[in-house]
Amino acid sequence: MYNDSSPISDTLERLEEAEQLKLMGQNLEALTILEQLLIEDPENISALEEVADNELSLENYDRAQAAAARATALDDESYTGHYILGFLRSSEQKWEEGIVHLKKSNSIRPNNAEILRCLGWALFNSGQKAQGIVTLERALNLDNENPLTLCDLGVAYLQTRNIIKAKSLFDRALELEPESLKALECIKAVQKLEQVLKES
Repeated sequence: MYNDSSPISDTLERLEEAEQLKLMGQNLEALTILEQLLIEDPENISALEEVADNELSLENYDRAQAAAARATALDDESYTGHYILGFLRSSEQKWEEGIVHLKKSNSIRPNNAEILRCLGWALFNSGQKAQGIVTLERALNLDNENPLTLCDLGVAYLQTRNIIKAKSLFDRALELEPESLKALECIKAVQKLEQVLKES
């Protein structure tokens, strides 16, 4: 007979509660639940992935790294673990290392807009510019209202001197998020470049 208060359903309920808290921006409260789950079961991969994700949101990069590395060590198919490790390597501009993790994450969970955004950005910055732009375009096709993707793709086009395309992407990002500092900075960069080209 199925017992609803089984340890598995209890664990899933607590993971779900932690997920809801995370979505509401209550990362510390989520971590309290997740850390208790890990005390009970140190090899709970879902809890490790969620710890890594919450720590990333709190910008506790060392703790995010430790949890993600543990998750991938226990299960090499942890796409969240690989994504977070790839994101962290990219934020340190270790593009090649980042690409390895992000490609692995993408192969496990294809067509995830956020994984593709980070992979595209890492590819572009590692010198694989065409592949980076194509990957960022794919990310934007999957989630066409993401200001981060619009800005990343815009910067890529700006660096390859496609100013018209870059400008339209930054304008769209600002429409979606008028307070976006990143989009405002990007618009300024376009204006500067236009000025330089006018004068040259």
